[in-house]
Amino acid sequence: MCLLFTITTSIAQDFQEIQIANEYVSKGEKEKALQAYQHLIKNQQNISLIHSNYFNLLISLGHYKQAEDYLHKLIRRETKYTYKLDLGILLVKEGELAKANKYFDNLFSDDREAFHLKMSADYLASYNLLDYAIQALVTARKIAGPTIYNLELANLYRLNGNRMQMIEVYLDYISQVPANISYTKNMLQMLLTKPEEFDALEEVLYNRIQKDQQSEVYADLLVWVNLQQKNFSGAFIQARSYDKRFRKDQSKTLEIGQIAMNNSDYEVAIKCFTFVVKEFPNTENYLPAQLGIIRAHEAKVKNTFPVNNQAIRLLIKEYKEFKNQNPNNPNAEEAYLSLSMLHSLYLNELDSGVYYLLKLIDSPTASAIQRAQAKINLGDIYLLKGEPWESTLLYSQVEKSQHESTLGYEAKLRNAKLWYFNGEFKLAQEHLDILKQATTREIANDAMDLSMRIKENITFDTTGIALKEFSAIELLVYQNKLDQAIQRLDTFNSTTSPGIQDDVYWLQANLLMKKGRFNEALKKLEKILSEFGDDILADDAYFLQGDIYEHQLKNKDKAMEIYREFLNKFPGSVYAAEARKRYRTLRGDFAELPNQ
Repeated sequence: MCLLFTITTSIAQDFQEIQIANEYVSKGEKEKALQAYQHLIKNQQNISLIHSNYFNLLISLGHYKQAEDYLHKLIRRETKYTYKLDLGILLVKEGELAKANKYFDNLFSDDREAFHLKMSADYLASYNLLDYAIQALVTARKIAGPTIYNLELANLYRLNGNRMQMIEVYLDYISQVPANISYTKNMLQMLLTKPEEFDALEEVLYNRIQKDQQSEVYADLLVWVNLQQKNFSGAFIQARSYDKRFRKDQSKTLEIGQIAMNNSDYEVAIKCFTFVVKEFPNTENYLPAQLGIIRAHEAKVKNTFPVNNQAIRLLIKEYKEFKNQNPNNPNAEEAYLSLSMLHSLYLNELDSGVYYLLKLIDSPTASAIQRAQAKINLGDIYLLKGEPWESTLLYSQVEKSQHESTLGYEAKLRNAKLWYFNGEFKLAQEHLDILKQATTREIANDAMDLSMRIKENITFDTTGIALKEFSAIELLVYQNKLDQAIQRLDTFNSTTSPGIQDDVYWLQANLLMKKGRFNEALKKLEKILSEFGDDILADDAYFLQGDIYEHQLKNKDKAMEIYREFLNKFPGSVYAAEARKRYRTLRGDFAELPNQ
């Protein structure tokens, strides 16, 4: 009993001394800690509790010979693997790299247990000895096979800054487990941040496909890597190759066409849809592609300023032909949505717009979603006709029938804008507060932008005089009364709410651009940059300047200059990726693309 009490007391006392020694380390009192550990190390039972701190302390104090003697003594007592690793770490810390290399070579080659080597890699990585950690894991894979530790090895290469080797290992991983391609894409998207890194990945993929032309995952990744660079032309080429080779039910080229459309690359979208129409005539891809061609033409016409009314009438003809050729197909019902807005917004033929929407709402082949969209569009037309109460009735119906859906949120946003146009800012704000939590980023962002404008300007001007005038002008814009809107903006008085002036310049620039007065638009954008260079619209204004020079004035050199300066001035902008892609395209980076 007395002996047991003595042992227990000794253990408790040692534990207290260990805590004191550890506190010395944390406070940086190294000599005191060393003395404490040297006393504690005499008791072999303490070694597992203090080894790591004691070993690292000896190294930090430069007591290499003492550390070596200590490790050799431990290794003679027991063959704990980490002690052997520590001996190699000590050689590195001493600067004996040749000896360390030879030591680890022998240690790893003598070990035939993959698990030991994996543990070694983790341990060495904790000391940031990544080259040796990689060596251990590579050796483990030679023993157990190349299908294990892919992700761990890829991570070590990442930490070591070896992007190319990391890429190779990830590609090995998905070639072995194709089902994990989504995970691999997510990892590469997170880890590859520079254009040259995606270029390197693309080159590796080309090399691998040359050796394995039937690899679907490599072909899929080639499409994906072009999308990451917003190189939609390159993505089209690779998607076309993918579709020809693998003949899936769902066309990848159709998907790329839709993505290109969403990113305003209408020429590539047309190429994608045209290919699908020719290559997949008797599949479910055919009608969406056929409709996609018309929609891409429509988007191109709408974004070529000033908009050509003859081109609008040609689009109407194409939509009618599409509908007549496919009278009972749900895809064809979409044509009515486009027809209605072309008649209403661009030709001011409001009754024709109403006619097509009512036909869609009454159509037995239309889906509930299509009918809801038709009601939103019909509400838009009633707003054009100056009947806002009819509009809000229709929007509210969609809010109710499509509750918690994207269309429901879209209808709520329309109602918020109605209150805004009418100068009822408090009611508008109530709708917008709900929409900030909307499921789609676009709707949430629109809601936040409008909410911010209301709050900022009501703060400066509690009467809301300037904002009421500005919202009334925005209603004119919505009703396509552009000349009236421009005239009222020219006489706009922002003295009661000076914070709204950058919005005035921005709206003026966009209206002048739509009227084909591009040089005047550039001057308004320059005013934003000179007077509000640090405000929220600065990057929008700078980017739009580049867009005008590129697409409207066809001044390639000036557009390149602006995009280059944009990337320097606004590297964190939401437009940065697009500006980089446009700059590289204009520079010719994507001119020579392998066509498989």
